[in-house]
Amino acid sequence: MPLVRRHALGSAFLAPAIVLFALFSWWPIIQTFVISFQDYSLDPKVPSRWVGLENFRQILFVDGEIAAAAWGNVLLFVVLALLVGYLIPVVLAIAINEMRHGNALFRIAYYIPVILPLVVVTIMWKYIYAPEEGLLDSVFRMVGLPAVGWLINKGTAMLGLVIMATWKGAGGAMIIYLAALQGVPPELYEAAELDGASVRQRIRHITIPQILPVMLVLGILQIIGTFQIFTEPFIMTRGGPARGTYTVLMFVYDKMLREYNYGQAAAMGLLLFLVLVALTLVYRYATRRLGQEN
Repeated sequence: MPLVRRHALGSAFLAPAIVLFALFSWWPIIQTFVISFQDYSLDPKVPSRWVGLENFRQILFVDGEIAAAAWGNVLLFVVLALLVGYLIPVVLAIAINEMRHGNALFRIAYYIPVILPLVVVTIMWKYIYAPEEGLLDSVFRMVGLPAVGWLINKGTAMLGLVIMATWKGAGGAMIIYLAALQGVPPELYEAAELDGASVRQRIRHITIPQILPVMLVLGILQIIGTFQIFTEPFIMTRGGPARGTYTVLMFVYDKMLREYNYGQAAAMGLLLFLVLVALTLVYRYATRRLGQEN
């Protein structure tokens, strides 16, 4: 009986959190799934109509060029974000962890962008990238280089977004890596030093293997987060130039709040949800295999 009471008490404490999570997470997902198969209307006088796969057909064949551009841009952003920004927090964390003095100052300095509101950071970088009076192009002209025009050039607009996003988020990942590094047994480093291992060898054979599980977790979280990019291109480029930074969530935004086509917006959101679920399953499979091999 005491065991039943203990479980009942724990369930009572968990119940509010479960109810809120179901109300604000599970229920919207179910609603999105249902609406994606409907010609949905917010007007109570106009009933919603079941249309089956028509919304998906519209996305693929009517708006196929726009949808393809949105998915292509998101994939490009994910790849560039991994190439540019995935290892930077690791390098920063290892460098700060190896410092004997002043590491607290660097931790604070690199973490400051994380606590700044995303909208503020985006507007700030928009002015940094401005083609005439922007900081970067002004510096380029001072050293005799031609101005780039980061956000008005289709070839550099996406890279500019990636640089800004990396600057904004690297500090958060760095703090997590630093916490993981604190859990590495110091005896391993002491034994390596006694064996004459260099800093590079200690990092390669001790540090990286010890924090590899954390790197995998942050890697999949970064991929999931970059697939959902919206604020940065919406404020900085409005999806331009020539739809060069138009993303999936911007497609959803246009369908829902500009065209009032809630069914197609929900259909695209459902496709994005399925992609993210697939990525999560791949991550779980990879980590399980890695754990078995270890």
